[in-house]
Amino acid sequence: MALKATIFKAILNIADLDRGVYLDANLTLARHPSETDLRLIVRLLAWALNAHDDLVFTKGLCADDEPELWLKNLHGGIEHWIDVGLPDERRLKKGCNRSEQVTLYTYAGRAVDLWWQQNQALLNRQDNLRIVDFSEEELAPLVDLAERNMQWQVTISEGQVFINSGDVNLSITPAIRKEWA
Repeated sequence: MALKATIFKAILNIADLDRGVYLDANLTLARHPSETDLRLIVRLLAWALNAHDDLVFTKGLCADDEPELWLKNLHGGIEHWIDVGLPDERRLKKGCNRSEQVTLYTYAGRAVDLWWQQNQALLNRQDNLRIVDFSEEELAPLVDLAERNMQWQVTISEGQVFINSGDVNLSITPAIRKEWA
């Protein structure tokens, strides 16, 4: 019998001072049986950093032709393709060809540097690709906040992300590896 996804509910209160976005969101995330809490948290952070009423989680790990998140326009075109991890260069190239903007969030420490060395020349050709790295050390305490029902207040200011969950206050500073041209 196949294992089923675990459902997580997240209530996010977003105050993105950098983009001027303020919203409350009730999100439902399905964690694939092979997915770690760390990856789930990175997906949730990716949503928070790109918060928009029309930003949705896709089938993710279950679909090779979809990112983790996307923002589509009224005509069904993809405005923003958002992925996490260390995908194959061809997957990112497909996203760049299908979308106006692509953002990749990485979180695998030293493996990211090795992946970048192998793919840098090809990925630097993609003007609409942005790559953002999360530090494993900064993400570790966030993994402890991965619960079936989460409630976070997220404030983004000057590139820093401040997260409050109950009596826990954390901050992370994503590093930009590659910026949009």
